[in-house]
Amino acid sequence: MSTMRNLLTEMSPEVREALLAHSHHVDFPAGSRIFEEHMRADRFWIIEYGTVALDMHVPGRKAAVVAALGPGDLLGWSWMLPPYTWHLGATATHAVGALEFDARAVRELCAADPEVGRSVSTGVAAVIADRLSASRSRLLEMFGPYASDRPLADAS
Repeated sequence: MSTMRNLLTEMSPEVREALLAHSHHVDFPAGSRIFEEHMRADRFWIIEYGTVALDMHVPGRKAAVVAALGPGDLLGWSWMLPPYTWHLGATATHAVGALEFDARAVRELCAADPEVGRSVSTGVAAVIADRLSASRSRLLEMFGPYASDRPLADAS
């Protein structure tokens, strides 16, 4: 599976430095709510250590965990996706250290520098595709017609 840590090492030094210039290290204690929809355009993170439960909220249903994220994983890049009635969130299941990025600054960087934009968007698309593939059965369970009248249960 592709991770942002792997993709960062594959980027040219110039692209990596330009991207990392918009980051700083943050720590979250276990149980912290790291990402919610209202934060969607503000920031994103690359997890350095610890684990995170990525959850999905669908109107009228209980939130369900769709993925467990760990070191190297990308969290909170939903500004690339259109808004939906459902939204994603994430909670630290263990203490988490991460690189936090200013998403607006990264968007401006990508728009101003085509090489950076191409490298970042291609890498992020690969990470998101891998995550969707890994979470496919969970998503089908949540959205499949056969599940429409069943409440969602938290995944452990």
